[in-house]
Amino acid sequence: MNAKTKEAINTHGQNILAIFPNATEQDPVALCKKLRRLETAANRNATDYCNGVIDCEEWSKVASESKRKLVSLLGFPKGLDYCPVGINGDARGYSLKIASEFAKDLRIERDWGGYGILAPDLTF
Repeated sequence: MNAKTKEAINTHGQNILAIFPNATEQDPVALCKKLRRLETAANRNATDYCNGVIDCEEWSKVASESKRKLVSLLGFPKGLDYCPVGINGDARGYSLKIASEFAKDLRIERDWGGYGILAPDLTF
């Protein structure tokens, strides 16, 4: 991994920790790695759903499990009614996102819809 990539990952991790200070992983690089693994798995499942490999019921199960892991990693309390993070079912983009109304003033990458991207590909 080159120095530019390491710096981008560290900066993104620090920005995520500033947004979610109760994250269970407090090391910015390790947090980014865990988020990236969740992103990869969620996007693979979204691709399978879009391609008909898994049905709507299975997609609902895997998306719920992915969100449970994400919410836990970011340190949200159990039983929270509203959580501004979610799983995107469209496989053409990133899967782990922050709601646009919550992400508008954050210092992280956003997609064209204004959603914050939790685990962008930061390799250069």
